[in-house]
Amino acid sequence: MARLRRLFLPSHPLHVIQRGNNREPIFAADEDYRFYLRCLKEAAGEQGLAIHAYVLMTNHVHLLVTPESESSVSKTMQSVGRRYVQHFNHCYGRTGTLWEGRYKSTLIDSEFYLLTCMCYIEMNPVRAAMVERPEDYPWSSYRRNALGEPDALVLPHPLYQGLGRAEGKRQEAYRALFHLPIPDESMTAIRDATNKAWVLGDSRFRDKVSALSHRRASPLLPGRPKKHPTEG
Repeated sequence: MARLRRLFLPSHPLHVIQRGNNREPIFAADEDYRFYLRCLKEAAGEQGLAIHAYVLMTNHVHLLVTPESESSVSKTMQSVGRRYVQHFNHCYGRTGTLWEGRYKSTLIDSEFYLLTCMCYIEMNPVRAAMVERPEDYPWSSYRRNALGEPDALVLPHPLYQGLGRAEGKRQEAYRALFHLPIPDESMTAIRDATNKAWVLGDSRFRDKVSALSHRRASPLLPGRPKKHPTEG
């Protein structure tokens, strides 16, 4: 089956995941995390990629980003991938690929899912039982978004900014989002959309994206497959 073309709409955020090959570790020491973040900051700045949230897990990376252009994400990930693989292979005397194929991404309906996706990303270490609280994990954007700690990588999204006029109020409102668990249906929607390259949003948003991008934005309903008007 042919791979679906990546989705892009100006000013719309994307959830991006990149995993280690065979789910093997891609970070082995603190300096690895720091080097990856430096590479990401430099490449994102060069390619016009705003990063709103992130987490670096042992064997994969989550990013919530808004690209300026259709190539912003791909060029950023290519740059980071090349530099980081060279670093990792040199440090640990290995050769060959580090990544599990292409990164995965999904276009997000920011009005309904952006803040939920931020929480989903920053709660990864808690769900993985690596820490008890998101603020205990050093390699995520939680401390920036929830506590106001400096992080030059993060550029707040307008919806995050809208949580409060004062920075302290925004952080308080953001922390409150973590008091309740993310509903199971939202967790499933985020995972399915990202892993299968569908759109994360309601039916109206998916129809809009499909019309603008000329490709399907959600799975076909059970039954006889139907072609998109532009799919031959």
